Amino acid sequence: MLVVVTGISHKTASLELREKLALDGEAALRVGRDLLAHAGACEAVALSTCNRTEVYTYASDVAAANGATVACLAHEAGVPVAELEPVVYHHAGDAAIAHLFRVAASLDSMVVGEYQIVAQLKDAYQTALEGGSTGPVFNRLFRRALEVGKRVRTETAIGARPVSVSSAAVELAAQVFGKLKKRTVLIVGAGETSELTATHLKAHGGERILVTNRTYVAAEELARRVGGRAVPFEDLEGHLAAADIVISSTAAPHYVITREHVERAMKHRRHRPLCFIDIAVPRDLDPAIGRIDDAFLYDIDDLRHIVEENRHEREKEAAKAECIVEEELDEMRRWLRSLEVVPTIAGLRDKVEGIRR
Repeated sequence: MLVVVTGISHKTASLELREKLALDGEAALRVGRDLLAHAGACEAVALSTCNRTEVYTYASDVAAANGATVACLAHEAGVPVAELEPVVYHHAGDAAIAHLFRVAASLDSMVVGEYQIVAQLKDAYQTALEGGSTGPVFNRLFRRALEVGKRVRTETAIGARPVSVSSAAVELAAQVFGKLKKRTVLIVGAGETSELTATHLKAHGGERILVTNRTYVAAEELARRVGGRAVPFEDLEGHLAAADIVISSTAAPHYVITREHVERAMKHRRHRPLCFIDIAVPRDLDPAIGRIDDAFLYDIDDLRHIVEENRHEREKEAAKAECIVEEELDEMRRWLRSLEVVPTIAGLRDKVEGIRR
């Protein structure tokens, strides 16, 4: 019997195909049960996130388990098996266990060090456990994988430094002002990047978040999702006067905030500093803003420098995480080998007892 994993990820498949293969809890459980019933597997867990869909089975016939899993996933996605086969990867035995541990450690993630994967893995395992598709091997294996994720988080700094532009913008604001709890942050724009930025702000303790956008309804929607407050774009200078930090990310082809806007707003601030962070391309903020007293301007190139430096630091921490994976793999390997010895010991005991009698 071997642990087998079959799946796709951001490394092998397009976003369009990953979307088709995304499994909710009910579908994940259905896939697991189908494999238990028809593929000769005795345990199964399906893991599905925005960047991967993988199915882990405990089976005696690796080729049969792989083939059945591909067929099952193709059926769920409504795509031909031939379309799925070129982008699917397979691992068995130690390689499958190592893959699972690296996934739990976020070493196989699109952003190395991201923290969501441990919770997603825990949910996938819990779904399979409650659905009756795990047994003693996978119960031990997945609990061990969750422990690997925990160890990597506590024993390395792999997730300590942000490696996205939106998270770097928030980190920069925190460096300038310290704690963000009592600071007013104005987010200009209501797109995906603005939402990611607001999410990072909330994680850093930001509570006073204002959202403005030329389309007020869009600003209201984003403010509702992030627990902020929508404000009219027409009163932009008034919002600048009230804010401590301005983070702008729109799709405008011209400057959204000019030097003149800021100069008029600064007259009401009584020399209180105002930090501007421009994460738009093309730029939203007039570069001349940086020449105004008490106004501090950072653009996308400043943030990319931070991101690259942080990515380099994460790579160094990833090497430490790989060592943890190897340690845990050795431990799991020894336990699985001990299972192979149990039937032999039981047989010897029966033989000796027979002789004694």
